[in-house]
Amino acid sequence: MSEPLRAWQRMLSGRRLDLLNPSPLDIEIEDIAQGLSREARWNGQTVGAWSYTVAQHSLLVEDLVASLKTLAPRRWRLAALLHDAPEYVIGDLITPFKAAIGLDYKDFEQRLQGAVHVRFGLPAALPAELTRLIKRADRIAAYVEAVQLAGFDKAEAGRIFGRPRLDRDVSLVPQPPDSARAAFLERFRILGGAAATGRGD
Repeated sequence: MSEPLRAWQRMLSGRRLDLLNPSPLDIEIEDIAQGLSREARWNGQTVGAWSYTVAQHSLLVEDLVASLKTLAPRRWRLAALLHDAPEYVIGDLITPFKAAIGLDYKDFEQRLQGAVHVRFGLPAALPAELTRLIKRADRIAAYVEAVQLAGFDKAEAGRIFGRPRLDRDVSLVPQPPDSARAAFLERFRILGGAAATGRGD
């Protein structure tokens, strides 16, 4: 009789995360930061000496949420920072590939996202208003990244992601993974994420 397929991944923290039934107790912010700081956006098809990582993208989306809603509570901004957290284990699949995989992938991603939220003191399912706000910031980030880093012209990026109106300049510079990791962890701490882990604020 053959053994069941392994569905867990060992993290550098020593945690073993069951991908099919993720437990909030097996999720550590250091593992998330490690994975996201080494996961390239745009399948690595960006300019610069370094890949533009999901960690940097997450910081950009959180910053844009704060710009779009200046009085957004810190918990909302923490949710924005963690909006792509599942990618620390499942990778940053480009949107066309997600569509090709279908709804099973989305369910898998949502279960993992819910476990991340619970781990850090957020509701498993975010309020609809917050979900819309993060999605809006995510699309603005995608437009800016597409134009500045991924070789899109403004017209093409506008057709795909919408042409955002920004009230300030955003300049993107890909960072080394360790710098992106440190910046992500520092922002998590500032937004109060550490309080949910029992490590203080």
